[in-house]
Amino acid sequence: MIDTWTLALVLTITVVSALFSLRLGVTVAIIEIVLGMIAGSFFGLTASDHEWLVFLAGLGSIVLTFLAGAEIDPDALKKTWKASTSIGMISFLAPFLGALLFAYYVLGWSWDASLITGVALSTTSVAVVYVVLTETQIARTATGKVILSACFITDLGTAIALSMLFTAPNWYMIVLVVALVLATVIVPRALAWLFQKAKGRSGELEIKALLLVVVLLGALAEVAGVHAVLPAYILGLLTARLMSKNREILVRMRTIALAFLTSFFFITAGTYVSLTAVASGIGIVLVLFLVKVGFKFGGVLPVTRRFIRREAVYTTLLMSTGLTFGTISAQFGLSTGIIDVSQFSILVMTVLLTAIVPTIIAQRYYTPKGA
Repeated sequence: MIDTWTLALVLTITVVSALFSLRLGVTVAIIEIVLGMIAGSFFGLTASDHEWLVFLAGLGSIVLTFLAGAEIDPDALKKTWKASTSIGMISFLAPFLGALLFAYYVLGWSWDASLITGVALSTTSVAVVYVVLTETQIARTATGKVILSACFITDLGTAIALSMLFTAPNWYMIVLVVALVLATVIVPRALAWLFQKAKGRSGELEIKALLLVVVLLGALAEVAGVHAVLPAYILGLLTARLMSKNREILVRMRTIALAFLTSFFFITAGTYVSLTAVASGIGIVLVLFLVKVGFKFGGVLPVTRRFIRREAVYTTLLMSTGLTFGTISAQFGLSTGIIDVSQFSILVMTVLLTAIVPTIIAQRYYTPKGA
């Protein structure tokens, strides 16, 4: 049963977060996580006590992942495949291995907890990068297209790692692979036909159909023991060209997601964070932040200089950001018992720092001329 007062508190947080976002110019997701921490620590908002809140948060993470994939330009990905793949792969591998080894050998965390740390800190925030590139009108430039495509490669590596590292092989995985292959052929054509038939009619049939496909593949993934973000991300890319031709549908779905569903995910993630654990582990947070950014620079900068020499530092800073997939990975570790609340709190705070600090430095000092 939904607790109306809890729902009112969560909706209040969403409104206040949006107001702060407008005032501060910071992505609303960051503020929702921070206010979620405050609500959990001082107002007793505990997501685990409300099953409906956990459910909506999980649905929000899947839809947000689908939208991230749908924002990728497949044509740009093809044209810039060499640069995008090179930058994206090293952007995933370097911090993944660096954070994994640091957590295991220096922090003394368990191997599985260290794997979660590597996955959570390997990400690049498509949400943050997309907003920055769009606001500065760089998204449609050659540099912007390479960066966005590289983000997809990085986060695809993160999604695959999160899904496969903690999943024992089973027959359902074969069923999932077959379903994804069939979806590649069938879903874009079926949705294109449906969009044409439903165009201009009430009932939001297009949005309902998209949500149905996303949730069905997510449910199949969970049966196979794979995290639902993987098929959602792939489905987003499969429908990206179709969604670009039906921009109004993508806008409506994004409105539903950002106004309601994704807020539950970020606020819920914040409620799990222990401010006491963050305060006691602030040194670890700062060191993990340096580990992620350091390995991103060590891996990405040399490769980026081969393809985008003039904007190499700018590109590397944006590739060092993290938010959505990092939070999803940490929450997966917490929900499965791989990491405890203290480790989760440290990882989420590290992810938040990577969303804020590299973005500010990139925009302040390295924004390309003419942006």
